[in-house]
Amino acid sequence: MDDNGIEVGSYTDNLIGTLLAIFGNVLVSISLTIQKYSHVKLAGTKDHRAFYRTKTWWSGFVFTCLGELANFVSYAFAPLAIVAPLNAVSVLTSSILGFIFLRERLKPKDFAKQFGLVFLGYILVIGGAYLLVAFGPNSHEKLIAANIVKHLVGWPVLLYLLLEIITFCLLLYFYKRRKANYLVIILLLVALLGSVTVLTVKAVSGMLVLTIEGTMQLNYPIFSVMFVCMVASAIFQAGFLSQACKLHDSSLVASVNYILSTFFAVLAGAVFYLEFINEDILHICMFLLGSAVCFLGVFLITKTKKKARIFEPCVTLNMNNGVPTIHDKGLVIQPDYSGSFSYGTLVNNNGVTPAPLPVHLETPPLGPGSSDASQGHPGIKRD
Repeated sequence: MDDNGIEVGSYTDNLIGTLLAIFGNVLVSISLTIQKYSHVKLAGTKDHRAFYRTKTWWSGFVFTCLGELANFVSYAFAPLAIVAPLNAVSVLTSSILGFIFLRERLKPKDFAKQFGLVFLGYILVIGGAYLLVAFGPNSHEKLIAANIVKHLVGWPVLLYLLLEIITFCLLLYFYKRRKANYLVIILLLVALLGSVTVLTVKAVSGMLVLTIEGTMQLNYPIFSVMFVCMVASAIFQAGFLSQACKLHDSSLVASVNYILSTFFAVLAGAVFYLEFINEDILHICMFLLGSAVCFLGVFLITKTKKKARIFEPCVTLNMNNGVPTIHDKGLVIQPDYSGSFSYGTLVNNNGVTPAPLPVHLETPPLGPGSSDASQGHPGIKRD
């Protein structure tokens, strides 16, 4: 350990954090699939119970809590540069589980043509995750309160936070005042908040783990500051992400948000926790290559998924005097397999696929003045 409290070559800690992050993301993906299955099952039957009254939904909720707990603890053991990109595992697992629920029977030729890019995305995500884990930073810092305060008052962190605040205020001005509802602007707001979230999550998680190990850290003021910032940034981050999902396509939101949030999370870890200070240029380049490959893989999975939604009901809304009219195409309902979310890289999970609704269109009663108009329309039956 050097004077800064950095342990060089802490392979065991990195391995524990990496395995916890992978395990947590897989659990979250399974939980979301279970909960979506619960919603779809209720929508396809005459059961009028609320979703939270079903055992299936609650079992998925338990898996969500366990997965997020594993993700939370992983930040205490592994660097942000390794944990943050591993959210691609959640996208990969969700997509695979989506194929399990896919009931469309396609010919092998059609299946390969339609989902070939998805499997290419799987390969890229797996290969990219291996590269970023193998060549990621191998230094681990004991996050005692003194080390966190030392990082916080350093000029690189203060300069970074100042630039981030200025950028956030400018983006917020264009978003609120200028009504610039562009996807990039909203997701940049999410990513900037996400970088604060992951920084504080790592600090809170590290101090909690040290406290459990016997070194009390909870009585320091910096713990309360980090905890409040963690909760506040996560809440505002979720709010902006919800707006993005309402205004734009969910698959595009998932891919772009993963790329931007991961980039800012890695950058924040490099500036705040000095995660790359002991790495050589070769390891840094290979890590960046692995991250880029993961980005491309997630993009292929999410974008191809959008084109492959032949198994979802097609619902259009026509506004007639302000009243929406639903036109159902009668297709088979299946759960969506969008990604899950985790700290700093929230990915859209708002989608419970709507069930096909029986629509009975009734001809409005004809007034006295409209009886003559129907004579020229033989398709209208008159009594």
